[in-house]
Amino acid sequence: MVNMQSLTNGALGLKGIPGYTNLFWSWGCLGVCIFVIKRLVDSSYGRAISAVRDDEVAAEALGVNLFKHKMMAFGVSSFFVGVAGGLMANLISTIDPKVFLFTLTYQIVGVTVMGGMGSLTGSVISASLYTIFLEALRPLESQFTIGSLTVPGIPGMRMVIFSFLLLLVILFSRKGLMGNNEFSWDGLFRLFRRLRPKKGEGSMGGDES
Repeated sequence: MVNMQSLTNGALGLKGIPGYTNLFWSWGCLGVCIFVIKRLVDSSYGRAISAVRDDEVAAEALGVNLFKHKMMAFGVSSFFVGVAGGLMANLISTIDPKVFLFTLTYQIVGVTVMGGMGSLTGSVISASLYTIFLEALRPLESQFTIGSLTVPGIPGMRMVIFSFLLLLVILFSRKGLMGNNEFSWDGLFRLFRRLRPKKGEGSMGGDES
């Protein structure tokens, strides 16, 4: 692809791409993609892919064509990655080989693992939290002053902290933040009700003391 000068402009990449990507297009495409993926996951094809993911031997014994479904999964995922790449190209107005480094792959995989391998909303929540924390920790990579003390910036510190958080998730929540579950308001309210102390617990503790 790099050597295809007529198509990709070689190592220089594509420059001057119109900047059409904005908040409306980003969230709009996200909503459409989530809807399509959800319908796909709930279809017979999605159930077959889930079976292959969980146990290839059992899936093949049930008649699932492993090669066919793996290739289809690769093609479908490539399509959605292409949508994301198109939005990114229209956001930064340029695309070249140096944009897609190994660190980008690591970030995408890390966000997916942290959110939950079997959860769509988990990936969205994880990506949102990752972006917020990444921007909040940006001052750590540049020089800043605390009173009379000047602290030098530490390049790459944001990724070190993200790697540490990912390690904690893997150790204490192997299925990620959401696991195989999807976000719902009813589930959130049930969680709040479980965390809220029951009536009478505070007064009982006071009487015993």
